[in-house]
Amino acid sequence: MRSPNTPKPIKTGDTLEITRTLARAFADDPMMLWLFPDEEGRADRLAQWFDVMLTHKYAPLGHCERTDAAAAFWTPPGTVEQHPDEETLARINGLLGENMARLGEMLELVGKETPQEPHWYLAVLGADPAAQGNGHGAALLLSGLAKADAAGLPTHLESSKETNIGFYERFGFTVRGEIHVPGGGPTLWSMWREAR
Repeated sequence: MRSPNTPKPIKTGDTLEITRTLARAFADDPMMLWLFPDEEGRADRLAQWFDVMLTHKYAPLGHCERTDAAAAFWTPPGTVEQHPDEETLARINGLLGENMARLGEMLELVGKETPQEPHWYLAVLGADPAAQGNGHGAALLLSGLAKADAAGLPTHLESSKETNIGFYERFGFTVRGEIHVPGGGPTLWSMWREAR
């Protein structure tokens, strides 16, 4: 019998469940609270945000997996990011409204700090709060790390939640630096793990 923690590829029919799971997982994330400051309707906007990220960015370009209560989006090295089409930009603008400039500023800062050497990038890892502590995130993290290790490549991520740093450190990540987003934005911890 398959464990509920066994990673499996995300399929098109999983999108609604996954985006709602990630909305719950990131409901208290400082970056998401800064990008979506209005509490009313935030859960729905977060689910739509992760729908855009999954369907228009990471599913076509990266490696996306799930368990029964969590999801992870990775991109391998050499991934050429496509600029969003007009429809996708309109969706993002509709979700962020006047906070669209915040997203641009944050992405510019992160881009300047992104390591230049080839690496696997963990863009999103989130577990439903009701299932946290049951190994879902760890299973997905280990699955992606195994792929990076098999390729002999390091792994990079940014965490906007300081309490998650210890979790990543248990898997060999170290903090390489801090990115301070201006205008009342959050701090991002840039983390790195050498291949094993």
